[in-house]
Amino acid sequence: MNIFALEVWDDEGQKCTFYTVRWDDSDENETDRFFDKYDAIPELKTATQQLLSFVLDSVGDDYGAIDALFNRAENEVTGLPNTGRVTVKQILFAYPNFPLRLYALRINNRSDIVVLFNGGIKSAWTNQESKDIHLKWVEACQFAKRIEDALKDGEITIDENKRKIVSTSGDDEIFL
Repeated sequence: MNIFALEVWDDEGQKCTFYTVRWDDSDENETDRFFDKYDAIPELKTATQQLLSFVLDSVGDDYGAIDALFNRAENEVTGLPNTGRVTVKQILFAYPNFPLRLYALRINNRSDIVVLFNGGIKSAWTNQESKDIHLKWVEACQFAKRIEDALKDGEITIDENKRKIVSTSGDDEIFL
């Protein structure tokens, strides 16, 4: 796998800090690429905005990355939004036939640090059959494995007090 940067995407939520990845030779991170691409498609604009609200409001501010909202396990990553009908504190989260998937990794299964990747249109029953997202899903799984290996090997650690991922080398930027 090529070198990529692990960088903060949004750290203003009350419950969760979001990270993303950016290829070393790219100016735009993978999560922004996802939202920019699908927000520009008129028939997907509403779904894109619903997913952005789910991430920033429901996960970022209201509940964090709790199991109920991260219940769509897809190998090393989780597909967002959640699957099925989930009620959290009297709020129903249901996304039947939702057209988009955004892939994410909860760091050490914590509810307060999530890495968001890319995704796409869910056009078939499985990721393997969905032409638009299959490669993004494989890529997200590879990113997730590399991040988890870096945590296990001590290349990066969690700053518990600041809800932050830090490089053990002391660098401000994290390249994996």
